[in-house]
Parts: sequence; C-alpha cells; structure tokens
Amino acid sequence: MKTNEYVKYLTQTVVQYIDQPKEERRKIKQEKKEAEATFLFKWFGILPFMLMSGVKKKKRL
Repeated sequence: MKTNEYVKYLTQTVVQYIDQPKEERRKIKQEKKEAEATFLFKWFGILPFMLMSGVKKKKRL
C-alpha cells in the first residue's frame, strides 16, 4: 500500500467515524465488549466467565 493510499484510507475512516451519531458509536462499542466475552468463553470454557462474573459482583458491592 502506497503512502497516498494509506493516508486516503485513514482520512476516510476518521471522517466516517466522526459522521456517525454518538449513540451509534456507543452501540458499536457495546457490541464489541459483548463479543469479547463470548470469545473467552468459546476458547477457554466456563472458568474465565465465572472469574469475570465474580469480579463484576465484587465491584458492584
């Protein structure tokens, strides 16, 4: 990828991000967080899920 193409790609990506409404950006961020938890569960079983839920419970208290 040449430098001009890379700059063009970065510019398009930034402009596309800025043009999105704030609520849509939050929604996408939340979806990424949820997908991250399923990845841990898929690859390492239920143990990481149990540990994460235990830590979350302690933070709430």
